[in-house]
Formats: sequence, structure tokens, C-alpha cells
Amino acid sequence: MNNLNNIVSTLSSDDKQRFITYLERKNKRKDIKNIQLFKLLIKNELSSKDICFRLYQSHKKDAYHALRKRLYQSLIDFIANLSLDEEKALDMQIIKLILASRTFFLHKQYKVAYKILDKAEELAEENYLFPLLNEIYHTKIQYAYSNPSIKLNELIEKFNSNQKKHNLEDRLNIVYAKIRQEINEVTINSQFINFQNLVINTLKEYNIDLKEMSFKSLYQLMKIVSISAFATNDYLKIEPFLINTYESILTHRSKSKQLYYHLQVLYLISYTLFRNKKFDESLNFLQELHEHMFLKQRKYYSSLKLKYHLLLALNLNFLNQQNKAIETLKPFIITKHPDIQSLLDIYLSLVMMYFQKGEFNKARHIYSKFYHTDNWYISKIGKEWVIKKNLIEILLYIELKNIDLVESRLLSFKRNYYRFLKEINQKRVITYLNLVTEYYKAPENVSSLAFKNKVENSFTWVGGQQEDIFVMSFYAWLKSKMEKEDVYQTTLKLVQLSQNVNL
Repeated sequence: MNNLNNIVSTLSSDDKQRFITYLERKNKRKDIKNIQLFKLLIKNELSSKDICFRLYQSHKKDAYHALRKRLYQSLIDFIANLSLDEEKALDMQIIKLILASRTFFLHKQYKVAYKILDKAEELAEENYLFPLLNEIYHTKIQYAYSNPSIKLNELIEKFNSNQKKHNLEDRLNIVYAKIRQEINEVTINSQFINFQNLVINTLKEYNIDLKEMSFKSLYQLMKIVSISAFATNDYLKIEPFLINTYESILTHRSKSKQLYYHLQVLYLISYTLFRNKKFDESLNFLQELHEHMFLKQRKYYSSLKLKYHLLLALNLNFLNQQNKAIETLKPFIITKHPDIQSLLDIYLSLVMMYFQKGEFNKARHIYSKFYHTDNWYISKIGKEWVIKKNLIEILLYIELKNIDLVESRLLSFKRNYYRFLKEINQKRVITYLNLVTEYYKAPENVSSLAFKNKVENSFTWVGGQQEDIFVMSFYAWLKSKMEKEDVYQTTLKLVQLSQNVNL
């Protein structure tokens, strides 16, 4: 049942309607249960047992499982056809040209065959389709004897050069996969690993040469470096690399043909600049991203819409435009979206913004939408995100003076996450929570010199330039209590101080 639910959840509203039409055309009888089952799965309100009873008025397990299996296969066929129609149109066009040229070669129409292959080669080169270029060069070399004007050595050199590029892309893809696998293991098994060393060693292991890379390969490399920055919370080191790499990407003649990767690169740079508290620069790249999202008939607009608005709102929030930031995110308080990670980040960001604004009931209302278990959120977005979610929940209940819930959440947090935090060398989260506990038990002591000194001596400060902006936001709450100031203004002051360090 889970597989079917997961597949159905990836479909857009339009695709769901198309699939129903697809089933209606495929079905031989009008009263067919596969459409009924699909509509029940869309609603996602009943258990598997209840759906079975709704369809058959009894518990016909065998019939129900057979129906599920047929619907599953129909969904796979539909999605595969959809992907071929939307994503592989260019590939199919080139394949058709290659097949047509080979037919003409068999009929000894060599001039026509080579002209068709030249067109296929031009399209494949523009889009860095190395496997198809391999087929094109293979065919040209095979029939080189039929064309006296062909310079065979140059053609062989092209073939060899393309194989090297293809091999490089394959090796980089393996590197990317191995690093992502390590990240999954860290998330699932609560392990700790030095990601910076992992990236460097894996690149060396597969002899990655950065000189002649495609746009896609460059993006993958940037993604790998960004993963390392995420794991270490050190975005400063990767910023020059990302921007310099982007400058090199701009020299690619085919950048307009690889729009998807261009968009991803712009987002990575904008996000990195935000994490480094360079909000105006981040907004500049974000504006460029937004403009590119409208290209190719807005083909990738929907897939990036949540990410764009989330990053826009976060920049605005730390530029003292909190109301505008909140209004940017409010339209996205929706129940479902294929980009579940961005949707969850939007919810948590809104909780943070309402919390900073002092509108705690609104923050609690948004937070109430996190109705899944922690394990469910860990599987979707990772343990570190869940830790942030639980921390802000504790602070929220302190502000709402709901002491019973504060106590239960503190005990739960200690039981579930203290060991993990020690393993990943994030003991300062534990230290922070201990100080928060002291405050809520004796708030009258928080402004005392003794408490301030204790806070100062409790942390190993990494400096405002490198300090994570979200960590800074949590600390700002405690500092606002010590200084008896507004939490949002305290947050902005801390961020501005770190920006002055950058200067």
C-alpha cells in the first residue's frame, strides 16, 4: 500500500486527471474498480483494510491485492510514457536521426546519411549527450570508407575525446552517489563522518579531472561541495569555488540548452550566500534564478517555486523585512506538494518568523501541522531538521508558559537526541538546552552577571563570520532574555555584527 501511496503523492493535479483519463481509455468495462481505488488513494483518508471493504463490501484480500498490483503496473506505464513525452524528446529525436542514417547507409545513400548524422551530432554536442555522440561517431567511423572527404584520424580523435568525457561524467556520478549514500547512513544510523575528507578522498579515488566537464558534471561537483558545507556548517570555504565555477559555466556555449542545471547552480550559489549572511548578494542571484524560471515556457517553474519563495523570505526576514517575509510564505501553507522538504522548511521558517515577531499563538498554529512522528520526519528530511523543530517547540511552550509540555518535551529531547548530538560533536546544543532549562526554571536570574558569565564560558565561539545563521537565531532568543530586549531585534543585531566582521 505504501508504494502506491508514495507514487500517487508524486503526481500533480493535472497528472492525476490525465491518469484517470488514461485508465478510462484502457479499461474495457465502464464499472471498473481501478479508478475507484485510485481516487481513494488520492484522498488518503482510509486504511488498506477499509479501502478493500469499500470496494468489495467484504474483505476479499486476494482480489484487492490483484487490483493493487494492476493499478501499480498501470501507474508505472503511465509515468514512463509521461517521462518519455516530456523529458526525452530531444534524445528520441537524435536516436531517430541515427536510425534513419543507418537505413540510408544500408541503401548506399551515403551523402544523405552523413548529412543526417551531422545534424544529430550538432544536437548531441550542444546538449552534452555523450552516449548518443558515441553512437554517432561509431556509425561515422564504420562508414568512413564511403566518404572520401572524411578525415578519419580527426573523427577517431573526436570519438576518443567523447569517450573520455563520458567516462568522466560516469565517474563523477559514482562519486556523487557514494557521498549521498554516506549521508543517508549518517541520517538513518546516527553516525558521524568527516564529509570534507570524504569528498576529497572520493574525488581522488576516481581520478576526477575538472578541466573538460559538462554543465551537468559541474553542477554535480558543486552539489557535492555544497553537501560537504551542509554537513560541516562551513559555507565560507565553498563560496569562492561555487562562484568561480559558475563563471566558468557561463562560458559554455550550450548553457541555454541545459537550463535545469543552470537553475540548480543559481539556487546553490544564492543559498550559500544566504548562509554566509550576504543577503543582498543572495537576492541578486535569486533574482537571476527567478528570471530563468520563466524560460522554456516555465518548464521548471513549478519544481523550483517553493525553494525560490522560501529563500526569498529567509533573506527578507534577516534584512529587517519580516512582514514581507511572512506574506511571501503564507500562500504556501498547503497540505501536499511533491517537494516535501521545501514545504516542511516553509512551515518551520514561518514558525520561526512568528516566534521572532512575538506572535506565539500563530507560531503554535503553524507548528500544529507537524502531526507526523519524529521518525517520519527523519526519513523525509533528516535528524538535524527534526532537532531544530523540537528545539523551537520547547522555546515556544516556554513563551506560552505551558510548563507541563516544556518538561515532557525536554525529557523526550534528552532521551532521543543527546546521544546523537554527542556522536556528531554538537554538544553545544546540549549546553544550550541546559541554559534554556535554567532560564525557564528561574527566569529572574537570567539577567544576572553570574548567568551572563556562565553563558559566555559555556560555548566555544567560532566567530560571527563562520557561525551558522540558524544557530545564531537560537542563541538570540537566550540573549534577548538576558538583555531584556526584543528577540527579533536582538537577532538582527547579532547578524549585523557578524556582517561587519565580514567587512
